[in-house]
Amino acid sequence: QVQLAESGGGLVQAGESLRLSCAASGRTFSVYAMGWFRQAPGKEREFVAAIKWSGGDTYYADSVKGRFTIPRDNAKNTVGLQMNSLKPEDTAVYSCGAADRVGFLRAFTLYDYWGQGTQVTVSS
Repeated sequence: QVQLAESGGGLVQAGESLRLSCAASGRTFSVYAMGWFRQAPGKEREFVAAIKWSGGDTYYADSVKGRFTIPRDNAKNTVGLQMNSLKPEDTAVYSCGAADRVGFLRAFTLYDYWGQGTQVTVSS
């Protein structure tokens, strides 16, 4: 089992930055990748970013490429989501997930472990 705990959500204005953090505990040695997904009211959950734990390859949704990054700290078993130039359409509940098997990183079904989610609200 892997436990995930997120922090860092909040309310910001358009153009500002926000950083989310996801701390993993438990069987972290089994983690293959970690990812961030978001879900806005009335919309489906969508992929935001992911990182392979070994090697550090990163993947981003087109909608956030160039604005968001997914840094990691292996020693602390944490992964972040640095969000810059935020837009009102980025408003959503953001959740981090951990996958312990190889697969398509953009699919939320790959991730077996999830944090509780954190609200990000961007005002115009």
